[in-house]
Amino acid sequence: MSIEISLQNIINEATNNQATLLYFFNNQCAPCISLRPKVEELILNDFPSMTIHLIDSEKYTDIAASFGVFSFPTIIIFFEAKELKRYSKYVSVMQLSEAIERPYKMLFGE
Repeated sequence: MSIEISLQNIINEATNNQATLLYFFNNQCAPCISLRPKVEELILNDFPSMTIHLIDSEKYTDIAASFGVFSFPTIIIFFEAKELKRYSKYVSVMQLSEAIERPYKMLFGE
């Protein structure tokens, strides 16, 4: 997770990595704050080969806009450079895990 990010870096990550999760948040959003550590823990523990980017939508408005993100939190999952799933506002960690599990196992065999 980089401190300074650019739109091009994010696009490169999403298109060059086999599995990428983008988590768009706003620090004024209570669900964003409470969900973020749970999503980080899920990816780090259960899907370690997946890249995760936490994107502050207030700081990086250009990146959020380019991905069509206007509500928070928004989570976008990419596998093999294709958007697989997008969740906005309401998502549980269980839903997220279920959405990632099958394609992740197919790619990484884990």
